[in-house]
Amino acid sequence: MNNVIDEVYKKYTDKYIGYEDVPIKELFIHEIKTNPEFSEKWGLKIEERDLSLRERKDYAIDILGYESLLDYGHNKNEDDVFIELMDKWGVPTKLITTTYNNIKILNY
Repeated sequence: MNNVIDEVYKKYTDKYIGYEDVPIKELFIHEIKTNPEFSEKWGLKIEERDLSLRERKDYAIDILGYESLLDYGHNKNEDDVFIELMDKWGVPTKLITTTYNNIKILNY
């Protein structure tokens, strides 16, 4: 995703060649995320959403394997234990969808 943002940001900054105060990348990304008209102008859309507990569990099981969860001696219905373990393991809490030139890129 960083390559896409870098590419679009370069197009954006090329518009400001010769100016001393080129808008900073963080401001550009904020505008893309919060201003639909601005993001459409540059052909990029970034959407974030929280993953549900079920999605986080599925991700953890897919990445770590179901057996890894059983190694901790907990059954899969103990949500508080799972949340603690998933946080410890760095299981993502958000899904970020980037759309650029009508191609969707999913990042966790």
